[in-house]
Amino acid sequence: MRVEIWSDVACPWCYIGKARFEQGLEKFAHKDEIEVVYRSFELDPSLPKGTVSDVIPMLAKKYGMSLEQAKAAEKRVQSNAHDSGLEYIFGAHDVGNTFDMHRLIHFAAEQGKQQDLVGVLFRNHFADERSLFDDERLIELATEAGLDADEARAVLADETAYADAVREDEREAAALGASGVPFFVLDRKYGISGGQPAEVFTQALEQAWETYTPPVKLLTVGGDAPEGAVCGPDGCEIP
Repeated sequence: MRVEIWSDVACPWCYIGKARFEQGLEKFAHKDEIEVVYRSFELDPSLPKGTVSDVIPMLAKKYGMSLEQAKAAEKRVQSNAHDSGLEYIFGAHDVGNTFDMHRLIHFAAEQGKQQDLVGVLFRNHFADERSLFDDERLIELATEAGLDADEARAVLADETAYADAVREDEREAAALGASGVPFFVLDRKYGISGGQPAEVFTQALEQAWETYTPPVKLLTVGGDAPEGAVCGPDGCEIP
Protein backbone atom coordinates (compact mmCIF):
# COMPACT_ATOMS: atom_id res chain seq x y z
CA MET A 1 0.00 0.00 0.00
CA ARG A 2 1.32 3.43 -0.90
CA VAL A 3 1.58 6.36 1.49
CA GLU A 4 2.34 9.72 -0.13
CA ILE A 5 3.72 12.54 2.00
CA TRP A 6 3.59 16.12 0.78
CA SER A 7 6.24 18.15 2.61
CA ASP A 8 8.86 20.88 2.39
CA VAL A 9 12.41 20.66 3.72
CA ALA A 10 11.95 24.11 5.30
CA CYS A 11 8.93 22.93 7.31
CA PRO A 12 9.74 21.96 10.92
CA TRP A 13 6.42 20.15 11.35
CA CYS A 14 7.26 18.06 8.27
CA TYR A 15 10.51 17.06 9.99
CA ILE A 16 8.60 16.18 13.15
CA GLY A 17 5.72 14.59 11.24
CA LYS A 18 8.10 12.35 9.32
CA ALA A 19 9.53 11.01 12.59
CA ARG A 20 6.10 10.48 14.12
CA PHE A 21 4.81 8.73 11.00
CA GLU A 22 7.80 6.39 11.04
CA GLN A 23 7.21 5.66 14.72
CA GLY A 24 3.56 4.89 13.96
CA LEU A 25 4.56 2.74 11.00
CA GLU A 26 6.85 0.66 13.22
CA LYS A 27 3.82 -0.48 15.22
CA PHE A 28 1.80 -1.39 12.13
CA ALA A 29 1.59 -5.13 11.49
CA HIS A 30 2.01 -4.79 7.71
CA LYS A 31 4.80 -2.19 7.77
CA ASP A 32 6.91 -4.15 5.28
CA GLU A 33 4.13 -3.82 2.70
CA ILE A 34 4.02 -0.01 2.85
CA GLU A 35 5.62 2.07 0.08
CA VAL A 36 6.40 5.64 1.16
CA VAL A 37 6.68 8.34 -1.52
CA TYR A 38 7.57 11.96 -0.83
CA ARG A 39 5.81 14.68 -2.82
CA SER A 40 6.78 18.33 -3.29
CA PHE A 41 5.17 21.31 -1.59
CA GLU A 42 6.86 24.72 -1.30
CA LEU A 43 5.93 26.79 1.73
CA ASP A 44 6.90 29.99 -0.07
CA PRO A 45 7.54 29.51 -3.82
CA SER A 46 7.69 33.30 -4.25
CA LEU A 47 11.06 33.57 -2.53
CA PRO A 48 13.76 34.41 -5.11
CA LYS A 49 16.58 31.89 -5.36
CA GLY A 50 19.60 33.17 -3.43
CA THR A 51 17.51 35.14 -0.94
CA VAL A 52 18.12 33.67 2.51
CA SER A 53 16.94 34.98 5.88
CA ASP A 54 17.09 33.93 9.52
CA VAL A 55 14.09 32.04 10.83
CA ILE A 56 13.28 34.17 13.92
CA PRO A 57 12.88 37.52 12.07
CA MET A 58 10.96 35.69 9.33
CA LEU A 59 8.47 34.27 11.84
CA ALA A 60 8.01 37.66 13.46
CA LYS A 61 7.34 39.37 10.13
CA LYS A 62 5.13 36.64 8.66
CA TYR A 63 2.86 36.24 11.69
CA GLY A 64 2.97 39.80 13.01
CA MET A 65 4.74 38.78 16.22
CA SER A 66 7.43 40.41 18.30
CA LEU A 67 10.88 38.85 18.21
CA GLU A 68 10.31 37.49 21.70
CA GLN A 69 7.05 35.86 20.62
CA ALA A 70 8.80 34.38 17.58
CA LYS A 71 11.52 32.96 19.81
CA ALA A 72 8.89 31.42 22.08
CA ALA A 73 7.18 29.82 19.06
CA GLU A 74 10.49 28.41 17.85
CA LYS A 75 11.19 27.09 21.34
CA ARG A 76 7.85 25.22 21.31
CA VAL A 77 8.70 23.63 17.97
CA GLN A 78 12.12 22.62 19.32
CA SER A 79 10.45 21.02 22.34
CA ASN A 80 8.13 18.98 20.08
CA ALA A 81 11.10 17.85 18.00
CA HIS A 82 13.01 16.73 21.08
CA ASP A 83 9.92 14.90 22.39
CA SER A 84 9.85 13.02 19.07
CA GLY A 85 13.49 11.95 19.50
CA LEU A 86 14.91 14.47 17.02
CA GLU A 87 17.86 16.82 17.22
CA TYR A 88 16.82 20.44 16.69
CA ILE A 89 19.06 23.46 17.11
CA PHE A 90 17.08 26.49 18.27
CA GLY A 91 16.90 29.19 15.59
CA ALA A 92 19.75 27.71 13.57
CA HIS A 93 17.95 26.97 10.30
CA ASP A 94 17.50 29.70 7.74
CA VAL A 95 14.73 30.30 5.21
CA GLY A 96 14.98 30.37 1.42
CA ASN A 97 13.66 28.95 -1.85
CA THR A 98 13.49 25.12 -1.69
CA PHE A 99 12.65 24.41 -5.33
CA ASP A 100 16.10 22.97 -6.12
CA MET A 101 15.86 20.64 -3.13
CA HIS A 102 12.57 19.31 -4.43
CA ARG A 103 14.10 18.76 -7.87
CA LEU A 104 16.92 16.77 -6.26
CA ILE A 105 14.40 14.72 -4.27
CA HIS A 106 12.68 13.71 -7.53
CA PHE A 107 16.06 12.79 -9.01
CA ALA A 108 16.81 10.73 -5.90
CA ALA A 109 13.49 8.89 -6.33
CA GLU A 110 14.62 7.68 -9.76
CA GLN A 111 17.82 6.38 -8.16
CA GLY A 112 16.00 4.60 -5.35
CA LYS A 113 17.45 7.06 -2.82
CA GLN A 114 14.52 9.37 -2.12
CA GLN A 115 14.00 8.50 1.54
CA ASP A 116 17.75 8.66 2.15
CA LEU A 117 17.99 12.17 0.70
CA VAL A 118 14.85 13.45 2.44
CA GLY A 119 16.21 12.23 5.77
CA VAL A 120 19.62 13.81 5.18
CA LEU A 121 18.14 17.15 4.14
CA PHE A 122 15.76 17.33 7.12
CA ARG A 123 18.44 16.35 9.61
CA ASN A 124 20.97 18.83 8.30
CA HIS A 125 18.47 21.66 7.97
CA PHE A 126 17.22 21.47 11.54
CA ALA A 127 20.12 19.88 13.44
CA ASP A 128 23.12 21.56 11.79
CA GLU A 129 24.12 25.21 11.75
CA ARG A 130 25.28 25.14 8.11
CA SER A 131 22.88 26.43 5.47
CA LEU A 132 21.33 24.17 2.84
CA PHE A 133 20.78 27.07 0.46
CA ASP A 134 24.01 26.52 -1.44
CA ASP A 135 24.53 24.25 -4.45
CA GLU A 136 27.83 22.79 -3.24
CA ARG A 137 26.29 22.03 0.13
CA LEU A 138 23.38 20.27 -1.57
CA ILE A 139 25.79 18.21 -3.67
CA GLU A 140 27.69 17.24 -0.53
CA LEU A 141 24.46 16.07 1.11
CA ALA A 142 23.34 14.28 -2.06
CA THR A 143 26.51 12.19 -1.97
CA GLU A 144 25.92 11.51 1.73
CA ALA A 145 22.56 10.06 0.68
CA GLY A 146 24.26 7.79 -1.87
CA LEU A 147 23.82 9.85 -5.05
CA ASP A 148 26.51 10.55 -7.62
CA ALA A 149 27.99 14.03 -7.13
CA ASP A 150 28.40 14.80 -10.84
CA GLU A 151 24.84 13.71 -11.61
CA ALA A 152 23.47 15.79 -8.73
CA ARG A 153 25.48 18.79 -9.94
CA ALA A 154 24.06 18.35 -13.44
CA VAL A 155 20.50 18.33 -12.06
CA LEU A 156 21.09 21.55 -10.16
CA ALA A 157 22.73 23.19 -13.17
CA ASP A 158 19.72 22.45 -15.40
CA GLU A 159 16.85 24.53 -14.00
CA THR A 160 14.33 22.54 -16.06
CA ALA A 161 15.39 19.14 -14.67
CA TYR A 162 12.48 17.66 -12.67
CA ALA A 163 10.81 21.09 -12.54
CA ASP A 164 7.65 19.71 -14.14
CA ALA A 165 7.55 16.88 -11.59
CA VAL A 166 7.70 19.37 -8.72
CA ARG A 167 4.92 21.49 -10.22
CA GLU A 168 2.77 18.41 -10.84
CA ASP A 169 3.10 17.41 -7.18
CA GLU A 170 2.00 20.89 -6.16
CA ARG A 171 -1.00 20.79 -8.49
CA GLU A 172 -1.98 17.43 -7.02
CA ALA A 173 -1.70 18.81 -3.50
CA ALA A 174 -4.08 21.63 -4.41
CA ALA A 175 -6.50 19.18 -6.05
CA LEU A 176 -6.48 17.03 -2.91
CA GLY A 177 -7.24 20.04 -0.75
CA ALA A 178 -3.86 20.31 0.95
CA SER A 179 -3.30 23.90 2.03
CA GLY A 180 -0.44 23.09 4.37
CA VAL A 181 2.10 20.39 5.12
CA PRO A 182 2.85 17.76 6.16
CA PHE A 183 -0.05 16.14 4.33
CA PHE A 184 -0.29 12.34 4.27
CA VAL A 185 -2.38 10.40 1.74
CA LEU A 186 -2.94 6.69 2.34
CA ASP A 187 -3.87 4.54 -0.66
CA ARG A 188 -5.37 7.64 -2.33
CA LYS A 189 -8.37 7.18 -0.04
CA TYR A 190 -7.49 8.77 3.30
CA GLY A 191 -5.81 12.06 4.14
CA ILE A 192 -4.10 13.16 7.35
CA SER A 193 -3.04 16.77 7.87
CA GLY A 194 -0.24 17.82 10.20
CA GLY A 195 2.38 16.20 12.39
CA GLN A 196 -0.04 14.00 14.33
CA PRO A 197 0.99 11.73 17.24
CA ALA A 198 2.46 8.37 16.24
CA GLU A 199 -0.60 6.45 17.42
CA VAL A 200 -2.82 8.41 15.02
CA PHE A 201 -0.71 7.22 12.11
CA THR A 202 -0.86 3.61 13.32
CA GLN A 203 -4.65 3.79 13.56
CA ALA A 204 -4.92 5.41 10.13
CA LEU A 205 -2.73 2.72 8.55
CA GLU A 206 -4.88 0.01 10.12
CA GLN A 207 -8.06 1.65 8.83
CA ALA A 208 -6.67 2.09 5.31
CA TRP A 209 -5.44 -1.51 5.27
CA GLU A 210 -8.96 -2.81 5.93
CA THR A 211 -10.11 -1.53 2.53
CA TYR A 212 -6.83 -1.96 0.65
CA THR A 213 -6.91 -4.21 -2.41
CA PRO A 214 -3.45 -5.50 -3.38
CA PRO A 215 -2.56 -5.23 -7.08
CA VAL A 216 -3.24 -8.29 -9.21
CA LYS A 217 -0.25 -10.59 -9.69
CA LEU A 218 0.11 -12.69 -12.83
CA LEU A 219 -0.07 -16.38 -12.10
CA THR A 220 2.65 -18.50 -13.66
CA VAL A 221 1.89 -22.20 -14.08
CA GLY A 222 4.71 -24.70 -13.97
CA GLY A 223 7.41 -22.13 -13.32
CA ASP A 224 8.87 -21.77 -16.83
CA ALA A 225 5.61 -22.02 -18.76
CA PRO A 226 5.36 -19.44 -21.59
CA GLU A 227 2.72 -16.71 -21.46
CA GLY A 228 -0.49 -17.46 -23.36
CA ALA A 229 -1.32 -15.69 -26.62
CA VAL A 230 -3.18 -12.41 -26.23
CA CYS A 231 -5.01 -9.79 -28.29
CA GLY A 232 -4.20 -6.08 -28.09
CA PRO A 233 -4.77 -2.78 -29.90
CA ASP A 234 -2.50 -3.92 -32.73
CA GLY A 235 -4.20 -7.26 -33.26
CA CYS A 236 -3.95 -10.81 -31.95
CA GLU A 237 -0.93 -13.01 -31.56
CA ILE A 238 -0.79 -16.06 -33.79
CA PRO A 239 0.59 -19.06 -31.84
